Amino acid sequence: MQDKNHRPQRRTVRAIISGSMANLVIWYDWYVYAAFGIYFSAAFFPESSPTVQLLKTAGIFALGFLMRPVGGWILGGLGDRFGRRRSMLLSVVLMSLGSLIIALTPSYHIIGVYAPALLLFARLLQGFSIGGETGISTAYLCEMAPPHRRGFYSSFQYATLVGGQICALGTLIVLQRFWLSEQQLLEWGWRIPFVIGAFLTLITFYLHHHLHETKAYLEVRSKSIVEKGIWKRLKEHPKAIFWVVGVTMGGTLAFYTYITYMQKYLVNTIGMSKADATLITFFALLFFALIQPLLGGFSDRIGRKPLLIAFGVSGTLCTLPLISAMDHAGSGYQVFGILALCLIILSGYTSISAAVKAELFPAEVRAVGVGLPHALTVALFGGSTEYIALWLKNKDMERWFFWYVTMAIFISLLLFINMKDTQKHNKIDGEPHG
Repeated sequence: MQDKNHRPQRRTVRAIISGSMANLVIWYDWYVYAAFGIYFSAAFFPESSPTVQLLKTAGIFALGFLMRPVGGWILGGLGDRFGRRRSMLLSVVLMSLGSLIIALTPSYHIIGVYAPALLLFARLLQGFSIGGETGISTAYLCEMAPPHRRGFYSSFQYATLVGGQICALGTLIVLQRFWLSEQQLLEWGWRIPFVIGAFLTLITFYLHHHLHETKAYLEVRSKSIVEKGIWKRLKEHPKAIFWVVGVTMGGTLAFYTYITYMQKYLVNTIGMSKADATLITFFALLFFALIQPLLGGFSDRIGRKPLLIAFGVSGTLCTLPLISAMDHAGSGYQVFGILALCLIILSGYTSISAAVKAELFPAEVRAVGVGLPHALTVALFGGSTEYIALWLKNKDMERWFFWYVTMAIFISLLLFINMKDTQKHNKIDGEPHG
């Protein structure tokens, strides 16, 4: 009898692990571009200074974000109409295809302007994939989780999201320190992680057997609610859409500042070596990933709103002082400690982001309701982070970028103060879980 009681729990845990693995694969492919940009930018934009090469590479990174709302709209709609499981697997395949294109694209010296054109196409495809996957994985993890553990289980979305970047940076560290020289990485070694990303599609065959559809979606499907028109039903939730935008704005700008731009900042502004900057970023992100479930579980006890407000207040007051302290740090250990503090502050947003957004929508529009406004906000604020930062640096006004981050967090803070705590006021508690 005890074994029968534990079967649903084991089934739920296996499904959450499988969904988290799909999330990790997708984000590894997405972040390989950011991690290896310092090496492959010259292959696509050879006739430029190092800062301008990074600027152009960051421009394509930003353009990839333009497809995220399209992916949130189309793939999120598919997730609400045909199920979370199949749409999630489709997202993984599309992302890995983008990595394969980048891996096989010849350099500018061989095919000229077609090289950056193919790079752009691949990133647009990956942007489409990740735009849809965010809303789908948010819905999947939150619908699988028991109500009293929703913050804990859904925090694995960002834990594995960051895990994807950890894997990307780990690949870079191995190549830097144990396998290839700096010159080999610049010439051809940067292609290796994209090949790995393409082959990670094989994981989808494993996931296919361990992912199962959520009960919340199946209940909606059985009532034919989805057939009545997802887009018409989405219009019934304007306030929820507004809150997703408000919650995401400051959080995503801070996230892409510390998660993707910081590696370039350590090299391009502070003057650290590429290898040291990568190593510091790797261990900081490992710490960041490990604390996500701790704070997610904490939100199940005290609510989501206190963590959001803590992020808003700390981010507003501490962003500029922490960056200034990093500029004057005397060692790599000090840089790591300061970056870790930045990531602790950021965790007030990331650890509960999935739970908060999923709790705002009913099951019939949850994937697209989260995915579309989230993707639009990330495209505007997150996707442009590196480009704006590098553009301001090129104009000798880099300090203004961190004022911009501070103001965005402050605006989100005003919204956090005025929104209800979604742990207590939500549209998911009455749905079946698992």
